Amino acid sequence: MTLKVFLSIKLIIVFVIVITFTNSTFASSFVTNAKYAILMDYNTGTVLYEKQADEQMFPASMSKIMTALLVFDRLQEGVLKLDTRLLVSKKAWRMGGSKMFVRVGDEVSVRDLLRGVIVQSGNDASIVFAEAIAGSEDAFAEIMTERGKQIGLENTVFKNATGWPDPQHVTTARDLALLAKYVIKEYPQFYKYYSEKKFSYGKSIDGKLITQNNRNPLLYQNLGADGLKTGHIKSAGYGLTASGIRNDRRLIMVVHGLKSARIRSQESRRLFDWGFREFTNIKLFSESETVDEAKLWLGKKNTVSLKLKNDLVITLPKDSLKQMKVNVKYMGPVPTPVKKNQELGLLEVTGKGFENIRRPLYAGESVEKLGLVSRLFSALKFIILGASDN
Repeated sequence: MTLKVFLSIKLIIVFVIVITFTNSTFASSFVTNAKYAILMDYNTGTVLYEKQADEQMFPASMSKIMTALLVFDRLQEGVLKLDTRLLVSKKAWRMGGSKMFVRVGDEVSVRDLLRGVIVQSGNDASIVFAEAIAGSEDAFAEIMTERGKQIGLENTVFKNATGWPDPQHVTTARDLALLAKYVIKEYPQFYKYYSEKKFSYGKSIDGKLITQNNRNPLLYQNLGADGLKTGHIKSAGYGLTASGIRNDRRLIMVVHGLKSARIRSQESRRLFDWGFREFTNIKLFSESETVDEAKLWLGKKNTVSLKLKNDLVITLPKDSLKQMKVNVKYMGPVPTPVKKNQELGLLEVTGKGFENIRRPLYAGESVEKLGLVSRLFSALKFIILGASDN
C-alpha cells in the first residue's frame, strides 16, 4: 500500500459535524391565567416558559416601547438632544386615553416627553414624537414596523404610535420580549427612565402640579424589576412587558390578556419569582479556554486544542445540575493541515429537565502537516504496528 493511497483512504472516513444551536424551551408545569406569556433569560436567550408566545395579539400601550426606541435611535445619532424642544399639535393635545397633559402650542423638551411616554404612558407625548420624527403618525407607524423587522420582530405590525385599538396593529409576546432585550442591550443610558416610579408635568385647573405614577406594578414590590411598560385595552385585556435583575441575572417577561390590573400584578409577580427561583445560569467554558484536545494525523503536533467561539453560559433548572453531563465528540485522528478556527467537533451538554445543548468546537491553533519523509515513516509505523504517535 503506497503512502498516497493510504492517506486517501484515511481522509474518506473523516467528516465535519455541523450543528446549529437553538435556544431551549423547558417543559414546565407552571400555570398562568395570562392568555399570552413568555419568560426569557436575558443573557442566554433561553426561554424558560411560554404560552401562545407566537400568537398575534393587540399590544396596547406596550407599543410605546418601540415609540421610545425610535427616539433613542435619534438621540444616539445626534438628530435629537434631550434638551431639544418639540411643538405640541392640536392632534396631540386632543388625543384621548392616558395623557401627559401637554397643551397645544407648547414646546416640550425631549427629556420630559420621554418620561411622559415611559412613566405616564402619554398618548399625547407619543404623537408629539411621531409628528416631529416622521411628519405624521401614519408615517411614524411605518417606521416603527420597519425598525421592528430590523431587530427581528417577525410578527409585528404597528399602525400608530400609541397602541390605540386597530385590528391591524399586532405583535406577539415573543416579539415584545425581543424588543425589550434590544432596548436594554443597546440603550442602557436611556433604559433608566423605565425604572422611574413617578413623573410630574403640567398643572391642573386649580394650578396644582400633576404627578402620575408609573403603572408597572413590579416596580413597587422589591423584586428587582427595573422596567418596562404596561398595556391595556378592553378588547385585549391587561398586559405587561417587564424586566429585572437578581444576583446579576436578568429576566425578561411578557404577560397579556389578563382580566384586571390586580390579576396582572399577581400573575406577573408569580412568573417572575418562579423564573428566578427555579433556574440558574452556569458558565461552563470561556471562549479562550481549551475544552479538550483532538488527536492529529501526520501533523507537526500530536494534538490540537478544541475551543468554543464564545463563552458558554447555559440556563438550567436548579434541580437538573446533578444530572448534567458534558461530552466532547470528534472524528479522529484529525488529518492535517489544520487551520485555526476550523470546525472539528462538538460539545454536547445533556441532562434531565432540559433539551440537549450542542455547540461546535473549533481548532485553537493552526497545525502544519509533517514533511514527506516524516509522513512516510509515520504511515509505515501505523501500518506495521496498528497505531500512531500522531
